[in-house]
Amino acid sequence: MSKPFIIVSTADWDNPFWTNKQHIADRLAGRGHQVLYLNSLGLRKPSSNGKDIKRIIKRLSQFFSGLQQKKTNLWVWSPVVIPYQRFSFVRKLNFFIVRQYVKHFARKLGMEDYVLWTYNPLTQPLLDMREQLSVYHCVDEISAQPGMPEQIIKEQEARLVKEVDVVFATAPNLYETRKAINDSTYYSPNVAEFNHFNKALSPGTVIPAELLRMKGPKVGFIGAISGYKLDLALIESVASRNPHVHFVFIGQVGEGDPWTDADRLGKTPNIHLIGPKPYSELPGYLKGFDACLLPNVINEYTTNMFPMKFFEYLSAGKPVVMTPLPAVRDYYSYCYVAADADAFDKQLGLALNEGLLDNYEQLIMDRVAEAKKHDWESRIDTMLAVVDAHIKGAGAPEALRAASLPGAVPLPAAASPRNGKTGKTARSVGSKA
Repeated sequence: MSKPFIIVSTADWDNPFWTNKQHIADRLAGRGHQVLYLNSLGLRKPSSNGKDIKRIIKRLSQFFSGLQQKKTNLWVWSPVVIPYQRFSFVRKLNFFIVRQYVKHFARKLGMEDYVLWTYNPLTQPLLDMREQLSVYHCVDEISAQPGMPEQIIKEQEARLVKEVDVVFATAPNLYETRKAINDSTYYSPNVAEFNHFNKALSPGTVIPAELLRMKGPKVGFIGAISGYKLDLALIESVASRNPHVHFVFIGQVGEGDPWTDADRLGKTPNIHLIGPKPYSELPGYLKGFDACLLPNVINEYTTNMFPMKFFEYLSAGKPVVMTPLPAVRDYYSYCYVAADADAFDKQLGLALNEGLLDNYEQLIMDRVAEAKKHDWESRIDTMLAVVDAHIKGAGAPEALRAASLPGAVPLPAAASPRNGKTGKTARSVGSKA
C-alpha cells in the first residue's frame, strides 16, 4: 500500500553523484509513493569560496522557483535558511519557516499521514507535524565534517535519535552509538545500483576516449575529492612510485570541503583530475579502469562511513585497493587493504597483476556475485518492512529483529587471506549474505 514520504535531505536532488538520499527517494516514487524531497538545509556556514557563492545564488533561484515536480510522484523543494545553525535563535527561526512551508506543500499535494524521513541531524524541530512515523537515516558522522558546528550537531542529533520512531544506520559505529539511545535502531549498510554499474562488464559499453588516450594501466576513483575523506599525501606518494600508472579521479574537488587543497595532485603528471561525469557514463569509465581506489584518510568521519562506491566498484568486477575503513571490514576478502603508502603500493601491484592469476575470472565473478546481494531494491524492501511494522505498532517482525542483532545473521566473512583477521558482525538489515 502506497504512503506519502517527506524526505529531508543533506544532498541536493540535482547533484550529479547520487547518494542514498536520491536513490531511496527515486525508488519510493517509482513504487507509487508520493515523495516530497527537501534539498539540503545547509549545516555548515558558507565560506567565501567561489563554489559556495555560486551555490547560494543557485539556491536562491531554486527557492523562488517554488515546488518542482521532477518525475511522477516526486517533487523537490529548495529551502533557503539563515546559514548560521550554531545559534539557537537562528535554528528556531529556520525550522519555524521550514515547518510552515512543509505543511503548505503537504496540503497542496494531498499528503496525509506521511512518513517523515530525515537525514539532517538538526531536524528534531520538524517532528510532530502530521507524520504517522518518523525515520532518521543516519548515513554519516556529520559532526566530523569540516566547518560544522560540532557540539550543536551532537547535542541536537542525540535529541533527534531519541525522539524518532526508527533509526537506520549505515556503519557499525553509527549503529552502536545510536542504538544506545534508541532501541529501534537498525544496521542498514549502503548498497549500489548493481544493474547500472555492472554494465562495465558488457561488451556494448564504450570506454571514454579520454581514458583510451592514456597509455598504460589506469586506476580510478569516483566521488568527492575532499581533504577530510581522501588521503591526499598517500595518493601523491603512491602515484610518484608508479609513474607508468595513470591515477584518474572523477568528481568535484572540494565537495563538502571548500578548504581542500589538491594543487599538488594536479601537478603530478600521472594524476588526472577530470571533474564530474554524468552518471550514465560512469560504467564506461569503470570499464576502462584496471583497478579502483578507496584511498581514504582514517579519521572520525571515515571511521563511520560506508562508501556507496565500494559495491559500485564490485558490481563492475574491479579489484579494489583501499585503506582499512572499519565499516567495510566484513568485505576485506574481496579487496586489497593497506594502511600506509608502502603497503598501498604493494597491494596496488597485486591488483594490477590479477590477470596473471589462474583464478582471475573467478575473482571477478566472486566480486560481482557479492555486489549483486547488495542492491537498492532489496534494501528498500526490508526498510519498508520495518517502517510498515512500526506503523502498525508492533515493531519490526521477529525475523527482521533477529537478523538485525549483532552476530545473528553474519555478513560475508571478513577473514582475508591478506591479513588473516576477522571483523565483528553488526546488526544488519536487508543483507542477503
